Amino acid sequence: MKPNHKGRAQIFQNPVLERLTRTHIALPIIIFISIAGGLIYYGITYSFISVIEASALFMLGWLIFTLLEYLAHRFIFHMDTNTPLKKNIQYTFHGNHHEFPKDKERLAMPPIVSVFIASLLFFIFKLVFGPLVFGIVAGLLFGYALYLFVHYAVHAYAPPKNFLNILWLHHSIHHYKDPEAAFGVSSPLWDYILGTMPKRNK
Repeated sequence: MKPNHKGRAQIFQNPVLERLTRTHIALPIIIFISIAGGLIYYGITYSFISVIEASALFMLGWLIFTLLEYLAHRFIFHMDTNTPLKKNIQYTFHGNHHEFPKDKERLAMPPIVSVFIASLLFFIFKLVFGPLVFGIVAGLLFGYALYLFVHYAVHAYAPPKNFLNILWLHHSIHHYKDPEAAFGVSSPLWDYILGTMPKRNK
């Protein structure tokens, strides 16, 4: 699919559903930073976790997010489109982004969808980790907010002259050179570990 630097895909004919597929990047970042902070505050205030536990669990949650980000990007967003249904699903969730990578209003999942998924993950993690969930999910949601920031920066701005340059190049290779490599956006960690680092020319 050849990238188009102008324009926007039309996903739904219904104007309300179509509008719900777009969001300003600041909205989900603010939502998930706020929820992450609220979870840490609640967990510590009501003695579910200590400050030290909160710090360690936060980092663990952040690490878990980087793995979930990688797995979702590689195996769901880039699923094998061998049937018309799979092709439509893939295009709706991710293919349109590869076709129109400069569409700034589709660089994040719509908040109504992402809040639902975050709530579902909270209850799943609560069943597994009990009261430790407050620190872990806080780190996971912070990781998602950081991912949104990095993803937006890569697509909306020229290559930065700071630490983000590595991430900018990594994700740009995924979009413009090799869509079957460089699946990590906020971190290339799992590309290193799982063997999907792009082959770069010297």
